[in-house]
Amino acid sequence: MTPSTTVRSPLRLYGRDDELATLEKLLALLRRGDGGALVLAAPPGLGRTALLRAAAEAHRDRGPVLYATAAPAERAVPCSGLGALLGVGPAGASPAAPHTGITPAALARRLREFADGGPLLVCVDDAHAWDAASRAALAFAARGPGTGSRIAFLLSVADGTAFAGLPTLHLAPLDERAASVLLDRLTAGTEGLDPVVRAEILREAGGNPGLLAGISGRLTPDQLAGRTPLPWPLTGGEAVLAAHAEGIDDLPDRTRTLLLLAAAAQEHEPEGAGADALLLLRAGTRGGLPRAFLDRALSDGTGTGGMLQRAGRRVHFGHRLAARAVLHHAPWARRSAAHELLATLLTESGDRSGPDDVPARDVPGLPDAPDARTARITAATPALPLAALVQRACAASGPDAALAAGLEAAAVAPFAHAARSAALARAALLSSGPALRAARFAAAAEQARLAGDPPLARSLLARTGPRTADTAPAPVDSATTPDVPATDPAPGLAPYVHGMLALRSGPVADAHEILLAAAALLAPHDHRRALDALLGAAEAAWAAGDALGYLDALKRLARTPAGEGLEHYRAGMSAVLEGRTAEGHIRLRRCLALAGDPGDPAALLRAGVAALALGDITAACRAGTRALAAVRTAGPEALLPQALEHLAYAELRAGRHAGARAHALEGLHAARRTGQPNSSARLHAVLALAASVEGPAEVCAAHEEAALSGAGPHGLVQAATLATWARARADLAAGRPGQAAARLAPLVKAGPGRGHFATRMLAVPCWVEAAVLSGREPAESRELHAAVDEFASWAARAADPGAPAQLARCRALLASASEADAQYAEALAHHERAGGDFEQARTRLLYGQWLRRRRRTREARGPLRDALVGFQRCSARVWADRAAGELRAAGEPAGAGTGPAGDPLAMLTPQQQRIARCVAEGATNREVALRLSLSPRTVDHHLRNVFAALAIRSRTELARLLSP
Repeated sequence: MTPSTTVRSPLRLYGRDDELATLEKLLALLRRGDGGALVLAAPPGLGRTALLRAAAEAHRDRGPVLYATAAPAERAVPCSGLGALLGVGPAGASPAAPHTGITPAALARRLREFADGGPLLVCVDDAHAWDAASRAALAFAARGPGTGSRIAFLLSVADGTAFAGLPTLHLAPLDERAASVLLDRLTAGTEGLDPVVRAEILREAGGNPGLLAGISGRLTPDQLAGRTPLPWPLTGGEAVLAAHAEGIDDLPDRTRTLLLLAAAAQEHEPEGAGADALLLLRAGTRGGLPRAFLDRALSDGTGTGGMLQRAGRRVHFGHRLAARAVLHHAPWARRSAAHELLATLLTESGDRSGPDDVPARDVPGLPDAPDARTARITAATPALPLAALVQRACAASGPDAALAAGLEAAAVAPFAHAARSAALARAALLSSGPALRAARFAAAAEQARLAGDPPLARSLLARTGPRTADTAPAPVDSATTPDVPATDPAPGLAPYVHGMLALRSGPVADAHEILLAAAALLAPHDHRRALDALLGAAEAAWAAGDALGYLDALKRLARTPAGEGLEHYRAGMSAVLEGRTAEGHIRLRRCLALAGDPGDPAALLRAGVAALALGDITAACRAGTRALAAVRTAGPEALLPQALEHLAYAELRAGRHAGARAHALEGLHAARRTGQPNSSARLHAVLALAASVEGPAEVCAAHEEAALSGAGPHGLVQAATLATWARARADLAAGRPGQAAARLAPLVKAGPGRGHFATRMLAVPCWVEAAVLSGREPAESRELHAAVDEFASWAARAADPGAPAQLARCRALLASASEADAQYAEALAHHERAGGDFEQARTRLLYGQWLRRRRRTREARGPLRDALVGFQRCSARVWADRAAGELRAAGEPAGAGTGPAGDPLAMLTPQQQRIARCVAEGATNREVALRLSLSPRTVDHHLRNVFAALAIRSRTELARLLSP
């Protein structure tokens, strides 16, 4: 029996199971006498060396191993790589030093001698760094092994171009789970890892194990635990950056200059945006680089060692760490000069002054830096382009109060939130006082949040540190820093950003408390943010179903100066929730009338909420459309998911299910893109509601599960209520009233599982319908009447246009036979006044079912026919199928439910088909009788005929016959 040689590493390799399996397969083939070759290609830090060593360790007890690591210093020595490999032969071998002129064929022979009939594993780490002759010989030898060979080659390289043609395994960064587990191992033994610090380390490392180890190893226990601010940028990745920079010094001077300019030009751009090709062309020309070289290099990367790539008008580095490596490798003087040159060019293009063809200064590669004092004064001028100020900040060698103040003053509209965030972060780096630095990092975090980049916002917040009594802002010495305003940083800004992030992506109860605390800190000096904090706290309480918390936040708003529209909104919502409906409606109508500023999407969203509270669904849709247009036009990006969510919900209430689905799907993508899982949960609930009308049931179930999985951990009671209601409505459409009633009962009854205070009443008509159709018990009947009475009280206050019709429908379902007819007629009359195809069709369906159950079959056909048309008009396919089945049972053919060709039930009557499908789903005779408004004896009679017609003997056979 051959012992196992599973590839293992002395130190566990995280997230590399697939790669280790590939190595194990290579070694297993080698032991059987089938040699081969494999190239492990990956940028520095991804673990190719660790995999190589793991393979060597796994094979060492089974056969000889030749292991060599390239020495970059010997790259210029011919055949130095072969010397390193053959000079460390297997134990007991004493090979002579290779001749510098060894041929590839001679190398292959020498390796066969070393193998001596055993399975030989040749490992070469960083083979791309060997001299050209050694690489050529190694590539030739590696192509030779195959069936019957006893030699396998395992090479690690930075990229696969040096050994093209050989089987290559490209290593990807670790996924988030593997990186997180590795980080836990690296920080084991510390006092704990703060969640924000964890997220920042993972974000900065980008799945690179080398960076993870370097960064986490540099942080102190207090920094890891979140007790002290993190450095900016994080240190510890120097070794990985140095590895990325290998070979740069061997490039021509003009290439190194262009690479430095390209790396520096990315500093004022959003992450991943690359550099502007035209700016690089101007900078290279100003720096004295040949135009022909620039044209080639900036068009397709020719002459840049493969480091630059062109994409449209942007120039990118081939790897995300390459730009950082170039900047890290360059001497400070050259880096500073590059940033100053770019700042000058950006200033000229910003104010349209200064020709593009100014002669290059007489300095190799780059022009001299301008006078430092001149740069300081220029940078502090807010009229300069923000990008130019960022470049000047990158050129600063230390704290610079004037330059920091200039950046802070310039980081305002119309610049994008992402650009403002970058500028404020640079201003923080140039700040000397810890309190001022923390305040500017918090301001940068706020702009990153508005830009839709929560990870960056949390990263910046990690630099603020905890605010305590001993971190109060230090006074500014106006004598030493005359250009800096003597103002203190704003307390409460960091908690405010923390709270707003939690509102979109964390437990909303936490967000509520954080934002209330932040509002108290902000109120004395920053009324606008204090208002936003209180509005955020109110929104958090609303999402959590905390009516008292919502009212408390609104009452605190009354103590903060606000605009007229916001004050009407606050007073109106407070009055409605406290039962002063008439007063509240007057206030909310005034709020709706004042929401006319298309540049204030938040006010338009509040107007939409006010319109829903007033029952003016058309106005709610109009306000939602205008809010969405405002966000699309001017941002902020972070508000896009909320704008789409509000509009989708208003469209649902208006019966525009297709439009609601389209907007909710777009909102879901926006929420994922901007890192807002709470919005995702609410949008899944909206999509579940749309699918409960349009179908199919599987889509509704998937969205409901997604909504509940996000709503549960974060306390999103409103999303959970809507999602559960949607699933129950889908059960009703599919003819499963018992399941629907079981889902809805906890929402509408008193108890710990009660639904959201503002939306639970919407589910009451569905619960009443489900409970009645499933056969209510006497105790449930009392509960149903109590729920209908509560719904009647709510309908009188809510001004919902569809509520009177739904109330009459509920009363019809609970009424005696002598009273139900009149109640259904009243409900249909209310529907005619209120509109809404879907709910009106549902009432007609129930009325037709009731008539058929009373054996008034001919009368039932009219309501059922109208229900079918109504469902078809609003694309409620599942409901239309149900109406068509009822219509066929009433003796009238209907096309909506016609089965496909080859339907095994085609020979059965419509009633038999309905019974057969219910039984195939697992329903008992009693459940079928309740579902179809028949007696159990009638169901039994029809089922016997079904068995006889289909030549089957059991329910199991019937279920198998109808299975898809």
